[in-house]
Amino acid sequence: MSVRVEFVENDRRWRAALPARTLARQAVAAALAECGVKLARGAEMCIHLVNDEEIRGVNKQWRDKDAPTNVLSFPAVDAAHVAESKLLGDVLIALETLEREAAEEGRSLTDHFRHLVVHGFLHLLGYDHIEDDEAEAMEALETRALQRLGVADPYADSELESAAT
Repeated sequence: MSVRVEFVENDRRWRAALPARTLARQAVAAALAECGVKLARGAEMCIHLVNDEEIRGVNKQWRDKDAPTNVLSFPAVDAAHVAESKLLGDVLIALETLEREAAEEGRSLTDHFRHLVVHGFLHLLGYDHIEDDEAEAMEALETRALQRLGVADPYADSELESAAT
């Protein structure tokens, strides 16, 4: 089973930055294969390729946080109904924050983008990271999905990873 991924590009700089559509579809497929969630035939989602200004407005409106962020997910249904829903929801990714974080973390833009897509997609499926045990499970799933794409573990240096070893 696959997911149809639609795109809304609100900043032309995305096209020069990386092949976002191809990378996103690969990341979604890897995450779906790894998590094993069964979806309805024709399931679809939308990825919005935005800038910091736009994501800041959405973050303020929906989370009362007046700052840009890297990725926001808006599930269309709750986790209990994901398997029967054709519409999974929307993921927004901000270009400037993506670029800044990739540079700060010494990661390629491509790898960091794939990570954010996997992360956002898993939120659409009902995964979360509010509690430590949820975070560990979601991070492990992200890591395995990214390994399918040849991307190094983005959490290798994180506090949770350090505490687990």
